[in-house]
Amino acid sequence: MTATDAASDRRTIAAGMAMRDRRAVAYWLLACAAMVFVMVALGGITRLTESGLSITRWQPIMGVLPPLNHAEWQVAFDAYKQIPQYDAIHAGMTLAQFKTIYFWEWFHRLWGRLIGVIFLLPFLYFLLRRRIPASLAPRLMLLFLLGAFQGAVGWWMVKSGLENRIEVSQYRLAAHLGMAIVIYGAILWVALDLLRPTRHETAPGMRRAAGALLALAFITLLAGAFTAGLRAGYIDNTFPLMDGHLVPPAWSHLTPWWRNLFENPEAVQFDHRVLAACTWLGALVLFLASFKAKLTCFARGAVHALFTLVTIQAGLGLATLLLVMPLPLALAHQLGATLVITAAVAVRHVLGSAA
Repeated sequence: MTATDAASDRRTIAAGMAMRDRRAVAYWLLACAAMVFVMVALGGITRLTESGLSITRWQPIMGVLPPLNHAEWQVAFDAYKQIPQYDAIHAGMTLAQFKTIYFWEWFHRLWGRLIGVIFLLPFLYFLLRRRIPASLAPRLMLLFLLGAFQGAVGWWMVKSGLENRIEVSQYRLAAHLGMAIVIYGAILWVALDLLRPTRHETAPGMRRAAGALLALAFITLLAGAFTAGLRAGYIDNTFPLMDGHLVPPAWSHLTPWWRNLFENPEAVQFDHRVLAACTWLGALVLFLASFKAKLTCFARGAVHALFTLVTIQAGLGLATLLLVMPLPLALAHQLGATLVITAAVAVRHVLGSAA
């Protein structure tokens, strides 16, 4: 679909919806996006507290309820004791301690189910009341199906850490987080389309640069997932050098060479640093260009907000590295990445429209 076709499609959808309906649907979608944002935060807490493997079964329906008595808790605890992570990380923990890590994984899964309910029920209501045009309904249904598939991806990720590993696969962690961010960005984009349906082409160079920056920020986030999955943040806690070198000597010790990008902790951390620096430089270039480009005050403010968030995120990343991954900073850094994506999506959207 060309940009012209997409713009025409948006106008068609907007023309088929009253202002009241557009706002109602947009606010519902923004609420769903906010819930996905919280879901990403809960995922970060679950990972950072080593809670993600505490539930060793996938029960989409029955799993809504946690263990309700001592016997059920003991069964869940005994199941956890059978996986390698227990002996490697949590050996000797008490049942009370197990309940704490169980809570975070259970709540993370419960929140995902709640997102499904909050998305599906209003969608059906709006659809039955004909407050959603036929051209928009398939997109929203696709978003719901992606959300349901994300639950299966989450279990696929957890399953990788139950037998021969003490943590989940970094590949599956990156896939799970990446899909969450794609769903989040797509929901946000549709909501913005409904709130700002009239989109005139403005500052095409800035628009292309914003799109490239959004892609770069997403790749940087995925690199962060590999860093987390390999626990690479716990090594080489210095800046700007790593092990006394600009490029760590162990960057290329795996063969074939491409494995270093995904399986070598030194290389993965270095690549994440480089991508983060490129993201900051890209945001700086966009920020400086905004003073000369013919932008509305709203668009210029969005670009400036993006640069501010990227700068804060870079500071959080450095602090997290140098202080060796304290939980509050590590969580703030993950949330900062999601906020950067939020701002980048908003900037890319607003640079395609005029006030």
